[in-house]
Amino acid sequence: MYLIVGLGNPETDYSKTRHNMGFNVINKLSKEYSIEVNKSKFKGLFGTGIIEGEKIVLLKPQTFMNLSGESVIEAINFYKISKENLIVIYDDFDTDSGSIRIRKSGSAGSHNGMKSVINSINEEKFCRIRVGIGKPKDKTDMISYVIGHVPDEEMKVLENGTDMAKSAIVEIIKNGIDVAMNKFNKKKDV
Repeated sequence: MYLIVGLGNPETDYSKTRHNMGFNVINKLSKEYSIEVNKSKFKGLFGTGIIEGEKIVLLKPQTFMNLSGESVIEAINFYKISKENLIVIYDDFDTDSGSIRIRKSGSAGSHNGMKSVINSINEEKFCRIRVGIGKPKDKTDMISYVIGHVPDEEMKVLENGTDMAKSAIVEIIKNGIDVAMNKFNKKKDV
């Protein structure tokens, strides 16, 4: 069984922001595999289903980004998910818009949601998919950049990244993280 977690903030206020790329990927998986993510538990919204023959749990923490780990650890403990079967998706401004990076482990960098997950599960070795949001021209106002309005033209580019992340998750489930990393961890076509 896999636990697939998209990091974001409760959607009514933040659904069209760069900070909700993780939620957007979960929404795409939910739609494609007819898995309703509407049950409330684990301080989040979740749904269970099958992707490529594997049982999965899709989870969108509703704790706000900085406390995401509280939701993740509750789901891990309830379903007894091994860290090898945890996949966390989140936005990353050190990754180019429209591209993704898959990693088997690592630090949280400056991402508070990932800091919370790593602290809560007490582990850095788990699969994470960073969806690129690029950097703002004015690097002094990062908060407004990640939770502010995204112009329609840029949203199309970000959608390419969330589509790629969705495909990468399916690849991980089918063929493993190494195959997915070789396939998806490439520079964006220029």
